Amino acid sequence: MSKENLLFNFSIDRGGTFTDIYVEILDKESNQVNKSYVYKLLSEDKEYGDGPKEGIRRILEKELETEIPLNSKIPGKQINSLRMGTTVATNALLERKGAKTALLVTKGFRDLLYIGNQTRPDIFDLSMAREKSIFEEVVEIDERIRIINPQEIENGINYAEKTIFQNDLKEYLEIIKSVNKQKVMEQLNELKEKGIEALSIVLMHSPSFSDHEKQIYKYAKDLGFKQISLSHEVMPMIKIVPRGFTTTLDAYLNPVIHSYLTAFTTGFDEDLKFQNIFFMQSDGGLAAIKEFRGSRSILSGPAGGSIGYAQTSKFLLEQQKEKKYKGIIGFDMGGTSTDVSTYDGVQFEHIFDAQIAGVQINTPHLDINTVAAGGGSKLSFYNGIFKVGPESVGALPGPVCYGHDGQLAVTDANLILGRVNPKYFPKIFGPKKNEPLFKDLAIKKFQELTDQINKADNTNLTIYEVAQGYIKVANESMCRPIRTLTQGKGSDPRNFILNIFGGAGAQHACAVAKNLGIKEIFIHEYSGVLSAFGLARADVVQDNSHPFQSYLNEGDSIKISKDLMHKLQKANTEKLKKNGFEDNDIKHFKYLSLLYEGTDTSIMVLEPEDGDFQKAFQEQHQQEFGFLQQNKRIKIESVRVRSTANKSPEIQEDSLIFENYIEEEELSVLSTESVYFENYEEKKVQEYDCKVYEMKNLQPSSKINGPAIIINETSTIVILPEWKVLITKNKNVLLQLKKEEHTKVNVDSKSEVKSNPIELSIFSNRFMSIAEQMGRVLQKTGTSTNIKERLDFSCALFGPKGNLVANAPHLPVHLGSMQECVKWQINNYKNWTEDEIILTNHPHAGGSHLPDINIITPVFHDGKPIFYVACRGHHADVGGITPGSMPPFSKNLQEEGIAAKTLVIVRDGQLLEQELIKFLTQSETSPKAPQQNQQKEQPQKTDSQPQEANQWNGRGTRTLQDNLSDLRAQIAANNQGVKLIKSLINEYSLKYVHAYMNFIQKNAENGVRHMLETLSKRNKMKEVDYVISEDYMDDGSKIRLKLTIDRTTKSAIFDFTGTGYEVLTNINCPRSVTMSAIIYCLRCLVDEEIPLNSGCLTPIDVIIPENSLLNPSENAPIEQRTQFQKPSKPAETLKAA
Repeated sequence: MSKENLLFNFSIDRGGTFTDIYVEILDKESNQVNKSYVYKLLSEDKEYGDGPKEGIRRILEKELETEIPLNSKIPGKQINSLRMGTTVATNALLERKGAKTALLVTKGFRDLLYIGNQTRPDIFDLSMAREKSIFEEVVEIDERIRIINPQEIENGINYAEKTIFQNDLKEYLEIIKSVNKQKVMEQLNELKEKGIEALSIVLMHSPSFSDHEKQIYKYAKDLGFKQISLSHEVMPMIKIVPRGFTTTLDAYLNPVIHSYLTAFTTGFDEDLKFQNIFFMQSDGGLAAIKEFRGSRSILSGPAGGSIGYAQTSKFLLEQQKEKKYKGIIGFDMGGTSTDVSTYDGVQFEHIFDAQIAGVQINTPHLDINTVAAGGGSKLSFYNGIFKVGPESVGALPGPVCYGHDGQLAVTDANLILGRVNPKYFPKIFGPKKNEPLFKDLAIKKFQELTDQINKADNTNLTIYEVAQGYIKVANESMCRPIRTLTQGKGSDPRNFILNIFGGAGAQHACAVAKNLGIKEIFIHEYSGVLSAFGLARADVVQDNSHPFQSYLNEGDSIKISKDLMHKLQKANTEKLKKNGFEDNDIKHFKYLSLLYEGTDTSIMVLEPEDGDFQKAFQEQHQQEFGFLQQNKRIKIESVRVRSTANKSPEIQEDSLIFENYIEEEELSVLSTESVYFENYEEKKVQEYDCKVYEMKNLQPSSKINGPAIIINETSTIVILPEWKVLITKNKNVLLQLKKEEHTKVNVDSKSEVKSNPIELSIFSNRFMSIAEQMGRVLQKTGTSTNIKERLDFSCALFGPKGNLVANAPHLPVHLGSMQECVKWQINNYKNWTEDEIILTNHPHAGGSHLPDINIITPVFHDGKPIFYVACRGHHADVGGITPGSMPPFSKNLQEEGIAAKTLVIVRDGQLLEQELIKFLTQSETSPKAPQQNQQKEQPQKTDSQPQEANQWNGRGTRTLQDNLSDLRAQIAANNQGVKLIKSLINEYSLKYVHAYMNFIQKNAENGVRHMLETLSKRNKMKEVDYVISEDYMDDGSKIRLKLTIDRTTKSAIFDFTGTGYEVLTNINCPRSVTMSAIIYCLRCLVDEEIPLNSGCLTPIDVIIPENSLLNPSENAPIEQRTQFQKPSKPAETLKAA
C-alpha cells in the first residue's frame, strides 16, 4: 500500500508525567483500520519539549518512512483525526498558575466567593490554611435587577412603567439600577493598569436578564481585554455562588488552555485541518478546539478512561441472557490515587457540583469519585492500626524498591508478595537506569516494619502477612468510593461488572471484587492506557441548558419546556454540522432538571419514551433516596439537551462464546514463580506456585485457573486462587469467580474474637463509610439551606449501650453531644421497639440548641437493639419568639422554640405525621415571656407520652413543610445506615462486628492515652500534675478549667469547678456540647489519624458543676451560647490549658 494512502487517527492522553498515544492507521480509500498500537513517552522533555507533538512526529516518521527533523513543522496532511485529553488546566488550577483574574460582581457581594460555602476539608487540622484565591481583584458593579412575583402584577403594579418588562421565560423583571458606563470604564481602566488579564463577570439574576453582563463585556472588549467570561453563558443557572466560582474558573484557565493549544498547533504545518482536532471535556464528550473551555476541562484526563471502559465492556451487558448485571464499575488505579465511576450501559451519570482545589465547579462532569490510594501510597503503622496513604511517596524518591532511599508503599507490598516481579518489570532503576527493582531493599524495610508491629501488638506476623495486611487495607480504602457510588445511590455492587484499568489496577482486581461481592471482572488489552483508547471512541458533544422556573405538568410548563428543547437541539445541531457531522451522525438526549418544591437537590431526568417525566422522576428519587414527597409539587429548574456525534470506526464486538476452548494445559507458560496469597478457608497467607503467562501469547478462548499472573505490555494481571480467566474474542481478559462463596466470618459462639491490626483498619473504614453514606443521603435530600449549603448536620452510629462507634466529621459541635443524646434515650425510653424512630432536641436530653433536631433509629437483631444510628440536622425554624428560632434576647428555653425529650415519629414503619404536625405547630398564641422565677421550673415529663412533649403555650414552627421534608430526609439517612449495618453483620456475623466495634473504641482510647503521656512529658510536667486556665465571657462570667494529667494511668481529669453560674441571658452551654468541645480538642491534639468514637473519652473524667454556665438547668436559655460561642470558648480554654 502506498504511504500516501495512509491516514492517521491519534488519540492522546497527556498526563502530568507520561503521555499515552493510541494510533489507528487507516486506508484512505476503504476508511478501514489496518493497524493500531500504543506509544508512550514523557509529557515534557528538555530535548523535544511537548510530549504529544513529539509522539506524533515519531509515529509519522516511522510509518511514512520519511525523516521529520526534531522540532520542525510536523506535516498535517495525513492526520485524519487528533483527539486529546490533558491535565494542563488541572495542573494550572492545583498549582495556581492561571491568568491574573478580576471578579466583577453586583454591588454588595464583594465577599461572595471569599465566603463560599461551609465545606470543611479537615476539621481536625489546626493549621489548615485557605486555598489561594483564583482571582486577584474584586470590582463591585453598581447595578441591580429584581425578579417580580407575578402576584404583584395581579395586584396592580403599573406594567407600563419602563423599568418593568417580561423576558422570554415570561418572568417579570424590574431594573432597579442600570449600569453606569462611565463608572464601569473607570473601574476597568484601573484593572488594566494593575495588569489584570482576564475578567469574570457575575451579576445577580443574569440568567434571567443578561443585558448588563453583555454591556460590561462590550466596554471591556473596547479596552482590549481578551479573556472575558460571562456567567450567563458559562453557567446559565440560578445560584450565584457556584455560578460565580465556575465563571471565574473559566476566566482563570482559558488563557492557559489557549496558550497551550496555540503552542501545540503551531508545531504543525498549514495542512493540519483544525476541524478534525478535538479535546476531551469533563463530561466525557469531545469539544472542537475552538470551543474547549477552562470550566469544562478539569476532568479532561480521567474522562477518557471512563469512555474507554464503557465502550470496551458494554457488550457484557448487551449479551447477557438473564439480565443479572445492572451496570459496569470503572476502576482506574494509578500511582497516587484511584478513580471510580459507574456506567449503566446507556449513559453516564453527570453531576453538576464538585469541589476541586478549593473551587466549587458546577458544569456537567462525570461522577468520578477519587480516593488517595494507589501504587505509591505510603504504608505506616500507628497506634495498632495499619495505614495506607493518603500521603504518596511520589515518583522520586518513590517506593523503597526504586532504590532512591524512599518509603514503603503499596508497590513494595506487591513486590514482597511476588505479585510484582522484577524479572518482568522495566529495568530503569539504579545509577545508570538499567537495573531491576531492588527487592532486597524492600524486604529489609518490611522486616523492620514487621518487627515494630510484632513488638507493639505482641504478635508473631511474618513479612508476608504484614504485606498482605497492607494490601487488604488498601483494597478496602478503594472499595469505599465504590460503595458510595452504588450502595449510596440505592444499588448493590454485586449487580455490577468491574472493569479494571490504570497501571496498578489489575494487581488488585480480584481482591477488590471479592470485597464487594462482584463476580466478574473485565480487563481490556489496553487497560494500562485505556484513557487514550477511550478518546478514540468518544463522542463529540454539544451540551447546553436553559434555566426555566416552573412546575411540572402545571399550566403550559411542558409546552415551554418542549419549545426550549427544540431551540437548544437546533443550536447544538448547527455547531456539530460545522465540525463535519451530518444529521444521521447526531443523537439528541433531552432532560429536565426536576426537584421537589422547597428542596435543593435536583435530579436530571432523561426524557422517557412515554414522555412521563413525573413518573421517571419519582422512580429515580425513590431508588436513590428511599422515599417520595407526595404532598410536594415537582419543580422544573432547567431544560437541557445533550447532542452527541461520532464517526469513529466501529469496534469489532467482543464475545465470550466459542465452539472450542484452549485449555490451560495447552498454553505456553513463561515461568513459574512463588507468589503469596491469602488462603481464605484456612485464614492464613501462604506460598503458591504461580504460572506466569504473556498476554501476547494468549489466544481467544484460552482458559486459565488461578493462581496465575498475566504479563501485559502496560500492566500485570494478578489472578487469585479463587478466580478463573477466559480470553475473549478480541483478546481481552474476563475474570470470573470459580464458585459462589459464603463470605460471612464463622465465629464459634464460645470462642473469643482476637484483635487483628489489619481487620482493625478495615473495620474502621467500614464503620466510617456507613456514617458518610448517611450524610450523603441527608445532604442530597434535605430542604434547609443549613443542611444543603452550610452542611450543618452530622451522622453517626452507636453501639448497643449508646457509645459512639463512628461519627462522620461533619461538624465539631456535634461530635460528642450526639452520644449523650442516644444514651439519654436508652436510659429513659424503656419500651423502644423495632421500626420505632425517635425525635429529640431538648438540651437536657443530649441536645444542643433547639433547631438541631436529632432522629434516632435502633437496629434490631433477634429482638434486641444491637446498634443505633442517628443524625442531627439544623432546621430553618422550630418556633420561638423570632423567625429562625435563634432569638438574641431569650430569657428561657420556651422562648427559643418547641422542645421534645422523646417523641416517637415512626411506629411500625409508618410516619406518625399527624402527631408530628401537632408537635411542630402545637401552639395557638404567641409566647409570653415568663417571670424570672420560672427559670428553675421543670418542664412536663415527656417520657411516657412522647407525642405530648413540650406543651407550652407558645408559637410553633413557621416552616412546617420544610420541617417535614427535612425530617423525612433524616429518616431516609437513618434507613440507609440501618441497611448498611445489617449488610455488614450479614457479611461478618454480629459477634465479629461487635468485637471490632469494641477494638476500635479501645484503639481510640489508646491513642488519647498516648497523647496525654506525650503532652505531659513535652511540657515537662510531673507524673501527676495539673494546669489551670481561665477565660471570661463579655458579661464577666468565668470559665475555669483545671486539667490534671496522670502519666501513671495515662488519664486526665477535666474539672470545670469554679466556672460561673448559669445566667439569665442565652449564653449558657448544655453539658452535651461541653463534652463535644472536650472530644474535639482531644482529637485535634492527637498527631495521627485515629478513629473518632467514645474511646476518646474513656481515659477522661469530667467534672462540671450543675446549674453552671457549662451545665445549666433544664429551662435555661442556651441559644446564642450554642450557636456562636459554645464550641469556641470551652475549646479555647481547653487549648489554653
